[in-house]
Amino acid sequence: MVTIPSAVEKVIKKKPFLESALIEGIVNLSALSRKIKPEIEKELGKEVNDGAVIMALNRLVPRLELISSMKFQKVVENIGDIIVRSNLADYAYLNSKTLYTKQAKLLERINDLSDVFCTFSQGVSETTVVVSSTVSGLVEEVFKDEVMISQTDFLSSITVKLPYENTIYPGVYYYIFKELAWDNINIKEVISTTNEFTVIVDDADIHRAFSILMESKKQFSMK
Repeated sequence: MVTIPSAVEKVIKKKPFLESALIEGIVNLSALSRKIKPEIEKELGKEVNDGAVIMALNRLVPRLELISSMKFQKVVENIGDIIVRSNLADYAYLNSKTLYTKQAKLLERINDLSDVFCTFSQGVSETTVVVSSTVSGLVEEVFKDEVMISQTDFLSSITVKLPYENTIYPGVYYYIFKELAWDNINIKEVISTTNEFTVIVDDADIHRAFSILMESKKQFSMK
């Protein structure tokens, strides 16, 4: 049998930003109960009063706080190096049969160059190339016969090394990206491997983004 508390929890968990706002204590529970009541009633198949929803929210918040703290503390406090790079350019190309050859050619050309950043991220229909701005001309030369979808300059990146436990705790990426989103930082690209990820942002946002990630790590380390 579906109860009001279980229905409330189900509705809240479908809204990650709302869940975070509840944990932060910045949501008016009376207003929220009125907002989500139609969804609760649909879930239960009957009418409910605002007071019952508010009571369920009050009981849910401490549990959300505990789960959130336990989930992320071990991961965030053990975040490794945070590496910042600047002067990057981003190119997106339509996938083609010749694209792999061009990628290999670019890597061969930059192999002997020092301090050059280069990464490829292939999707279903397009491939992104993120490189140091110093080799932008080389990228344009090598890929001149490919269909370029977009180009963005004046970018920076932050690479975060995560502990191995990150793969068994759901929501780790959400927590980190939420911190950036709440500060209105636009992420241009995300590049990830098993235990590290890189976010590409505008040069103008790099200092704020770095400070936010460092502060998040510091907060959990102090708990």
